[in-house]
Amino acid sequence: MRALKFSRKHLGIPYALFLLIFVILPLLLIAYYAFTDSNGAFTLKNFTQFFKSPTNLTVLVRSFGIAFLSTVLCLLIGYPVAYILARSSMKKSSVLLLLFILPMWINFVLRTAAMKELLYLLGAYKSGDMNYFNTIVGMVYDYLPVTILPLYTVLSKLDKNLLEASSDLGAKPLYTFINTTLPLSMPGIASAITMVFLPTTTSYVISDTLGNSKVTIIGKLIENKFNSGTAGSWNAGSAIALVLLLFIFATMFISGKFQNEDDSSARGSGLW
Repeated sequence: MRALKFSRKHLGIPYALFLLIFVILPLLLIAYYAFTDSNGAFTLKNFTQFFKSPTNLTVLVRSFGIAFLSTVLCLLIGYPVAYILARSSMKKSSVLLLLFILPMWINFVLRTAAMKELLYLLGAYKSGDMNYFNTIVGMVYDYLPVTILPLYTVLSKLDKNLLEASSDLGAKPLYTFINTTLPLSMPGIASAITMVFLPTTTSYVISDTLGNSKVTIIGKLIENKFNSGTAGSWNAGSAIALVLLLFIFATMFISGKFQNEDDSSARGSGLW
């Protein structure tokens, strides 16, 4: 009997099994519940009920609005920070970057609870009119590190010869930034948007903790469906999850395609 030859392809078997058991099978289970009723019969009622409900659509729009505003604020704060870190000396930038990433090592719920206490001391949490403000502050606080990291990675790899050439040709710093630095950093911006916008649409722990449980986003809506205990609630929750999942896939496809186009246009610049 011939001995089986071991190849590097065999190293992918555990990863393939992991994907099959913990990714593909749960997605298939969600799809099954989404397209069936409480009796297991095929139906599209779960989707039609979701899109016909003004409450559900309001929650969906609210979730995207909070995610959009949180993403914009993270970029407005994170990009200058990443730019300054990338242009500082290597030793200083490493230490400062560590300080920004350090909160990621702390438990997500603990960070949110700490922000709640801080907002309470500042008087923002006591006011019922600031629930949305507190939620957005919590989103920005928790997801700012994951915004800075991809931006810093891209900006630190920019070819400095291009920036020096732009300066030697008489371009002003603002013109160099808009026409050279910003376009070459678009892959980092696309990664940051993906890493912030998508999670903030479902991070109901932040909205519940900092919004006095009065800011309902799409993640909380799904959680309520699965915990309601009524007949067909799992089916309705799976349908909402599948709708959100399709939107996430579409967003990742668009941003991924956009990032690939930027990578190809920046090829030769030392960006990647």
